[in-house]
Amino acid sequence: MFSKILIANRGEIACRVIKTARRMGVKTVVVYSDADAGSMAVDMADEAVHIGGSPAAQSYLVQDKIIDAVRQTGAEAVHPGFGFLSENASFAQRLADEKIVFIGPNPHAIEAMGDKITSKKFAAEAGVNTVPGHMGLIADAKEAVKIADSIGYPVMIKASAGGGGKGLRIAWNAAEAKEGFEGARAEAISSFGDDRIFIEKFVDQPRHIEIQVLGDKHGNIVYLNERECSIQRRNQKVFEEAPSPFLDEKTRKAMGEQAVALSKAVQYDSAGTVEFIVDGARNFYFLEMNTRLQVEHPVTELITGLDLVEQMLRVAAGEKLAIKQKDVGIKGWALESRIYAEDPYRGFLPSIGRLRRMRFPAEGPLGKGEVRIDTGVREGDEISMFYDPMIAKLITHGKDRATAIDTHVKALERLEINGIQDNSPFLAAVLDQERFQSGKITTAYIKEEFPDGFSGATASPEVEKLIVTAAAYAHSVVISRAEQTSGRAEPARPVRNDWVVLVGRKHVPITMKYASGEAQITFSDTGKTSKLTTDWKPGHGLMHGKIDGEPFAISLTMSDEGYMLKRLGVDERVLVCTPFQAELHARLPEKQKPDTSKLIMSPMPGLMVSVSVSVGQEVKAGEAVCVVEAMKMQNIIRAEADGVVKAVNVAAGASVAADEILVEFA
Repeated sequence: MFSKILIANRGEIACRVIKTARRMGVKTVVVYSDADAGSMAVDMADEAVHIGGSPAAQSYLVQDKIIDAVRQTGAEAVHPGFGFLSENASFAQRLADEKIVFIGPNPHAIEAMGDKITSKKFAAEAGVNTVPGHMGLIADAKEAVKIADSIGYPVMIKASAGGGGKGLRIAWNAAEAKEGFEGARAEAISSFGDDRIFIEKFVDQPRHIEIQVLGDKHGNIVYLNERECSIQRRNQKVFEEAPSPFLDEKTRKAMGEQAVALSKAVQYDSAGTVEFIVDGARNFYFLEMNTRLQVEHPVTELITGLDLVEQMLRVAAGEKLAIKQKDVGIKGWALESRIYAEDPYRGFLPSIGRLRRMRFPAEGPLGKGEVRIDTGVREGDEISMFYDPMIAKLITHGKDRATAIDTHVKALERLEINGIQDNSPFLAAVLDQERFQSGKITTAYIKEEFPDGFSGATASPEVEKLIVTAAAYAHSVVISRAEQTSGRAEPARPVRNDWVVLVGRKHVPITMKYASGEAQITFSDTGKTSKLTTDWKPGHGLMHGKIDGEPFAISLTMSDEGYMLKRLGVDERVLVCTPFQAELHARLPEKQKPDTSKLIMSPMPGLMVSVSVSVGQEVKAGEAVCVVEAMKMQNIIRAEADGVVKAVNVAAGASVAADEILVEFA
C-alpha cells in the first residue's frame, strides 16, 4: 500500500478521499487554488501545495502543476476525484510515464470510454445495447439540424468530452437543434476545451439507471448493483438511490453483465460506472461510461458495505479484488440528495457568498435509519463562483425505501444553512410527493411536477398547526425574557394568553397557557388544543421537541418584524399579534412591487460572458440580450418584451451582482 498520495481535487471529494486514506494509514497531500486557501480539505490533509489562481484553468486543470506538487511532496500516487483531470487520458499517461501511480483506470480505458463518440462505437462492437444516433463529428449547426431531422425528434445534443450536464441540450425541433448545437458547443469549449458534439435519439420518459463496476489489474471485474439517478434538473442529478425501485432481478443481472462485458473489453481496472437509459418496458440502452468515481458513490457503499475509495487505492497498489460477484448483495436502501448553493425560488440560479451558519444533523442513527454527511465546507466558508455549487451530500440508509426516505425527511428538517440560498426546500418538497414515494419517476420528473419552477410548498393543516404553535411559543419566550430583564422593581407580569398569529394574510386566533419549556395552545376557530414541549431559546436557529407527543423540528429565526419559519419546503413569515394589532394589520394595503418591466437585471452574481445589444437597438421579446456565467454554467438572459435599448451598463468580462441592472429599455 502507498505511504503517501496526492489528491488532485478540492472540496467534498478531497475530504472524502482523505477520510479513507487516514483510516488506512496513508498520508495525504492536497493541491489548492487561491480560492481554496484555508479550505476544509487543506486543513484536513497532512500537506498542502498551492498551485495557482482561482479559475480551474489556472490551477486544477494544469497538469504540470499537479506533477510538480507530486515531486515536491514525494507522493507515490494521485487520486483525481471526479471532474477536473479525473477522465483525462493524457494526464493518466503522463503520470505513468513519470512512474507515478494513477488511482483510476488505465489510459487506454479512459480514452476508449471517456470519449462519448468513441465509447458508443466501442459499446456497439462489444454487443452492448445502444441508442440510435450519429456518432461522427459534426461540422456546424446546419449539419446538426440535418442529422437531427434524419434521426427524428426529440434528439439529445451532447458534448463528446462532457459530463455533469455540461454541454448537453434536448431539441424537439429544427430551431432547437440549431440553437442547442451552438449552445452545447460553446459550453463544451468553455468547460472541457473540446468542441466535438454528437447527436442521438432521446428516449422519451426514460429512467437513468447506472451500474457500478469495480475491476483490478488481474482481470477480475464485478458489478456492485445499480443506482437510480432519474431525478434530474437541467441534466444534473438531484437525488440518487440504490437499489432502483424499478428494476427486477432479471434486468439487474442483464445490465450488470453487459456493464462487466464492456469493462472487460477495455481491461478496466478501477471503480467506474456504466450508465444506461431504461424505458418503461425495462429495455435498456448504453448511455456512457464514467471512468472515475461518481458523486453518488455513497449509496452503493451503504447497500454493499464496501468503501469504494479504499478499493480504488488497493487496486491501484496492485492488490486483487477480495470479493467475487456472488459476494455482492443488497443490504437495505440508500438515498442521496445533493445540497447545492442555488436559489430554488429564482429558477435555481447560483447563490454565492459566505456560509454564516451551517448545521447538519449528526451522522449516525436518526429515527429508524442512519445519516451520513459528505461535505467539503464548514460554517464560515465562502461559496465561490469558480466551482461547482455543491455544499454537501446528504445520504440516508434504512431497511427499506420508505425508511430511507423518512430518515432523509427528518435530516432535512434539522438542516440549517444561512448566508446563502440553498436548494433544501425543493428537496423536501420532492420527498413529500406521493409520486416520488411510489417510485414512479423518470428523468422528466421535475419538468412534469414543477413545470413553472418552484415557488415553495403549500403548508398542510399539520404543518400550519406546527408553524402557528412554534411561533406563538417563541414569541412568549421573547416576551417573558423581556419582562424579566426590564429592570422594573415590580415582579414580571405573566405572558398574556390571547394572540392572533398572522401566517401570510391568514389570521389564526389562539389562546395559550405558557410555561418555560412547554405551552398548551388552543385554536379558537376549532377549539382543538395542542401541547408543545421544547428547549428552544432565542438565537437558536432550529426549534425541536414534541408536539402532541410526536417529535418535530422546524427552522425558526427572528427577523425585524416577526419570525421566519421553514419546514420541508414551506417558508413563512409569521407575526404574533394582540387582537388589536391584528385588526390594524388587516387594514394595511399590500405592498406594491416596483416596476422592473423596462430593466434587464442579473438574476445571479457572476461573470458577463457577452452582451449582444447596444444603445438604440430594437429588441424583440425572447431575444438574447446577454450571457452570464457562474459556477461553470452559462445562463442566457432574454428580453421579456419588445423595446428599444436605452442604456447598457455592463461589458463582457465584468463581474456582476444579483439584481444588478444590466440593460435599460426606453
